[in-house]
Amino acid sequence: MLQEFYVNVTQKIKGPLSRRAAREVVRNYTPWAESWITPATVIRASEIGEIWRLSFWDGMILAAAEQVQAAQLLSEDLNHDQVIAGVRIVNPFL
Repeated sequence: MLQEFYVNVTQKIKGPLSRRAAREVVRNYTPWAESWITPATVIRASEIGEIWRLSFWDGMILAAAEQVQAAQLLSEDLNHDQVIAGVRIVNPFL
């Protein structure tokens, strides 16, 4: 999920962060990022993508969030306030 954050803050927002600044933010978040991608995560991502008609990559993000029992996922790409796989989507830009 940190890769999604990095891409968004360096490319998709007004006044994007420099790559160096974004790397520092990612480094600061690493203590909280304890998600291990396993074959089961990949299979679950495929299921999520099929059930909710999402891309595989969005399914991976949601499968990882589900795996660590995240209550919310910040995303501008998914539908705000929708619950997918038990994870509530929150668009932080609304």
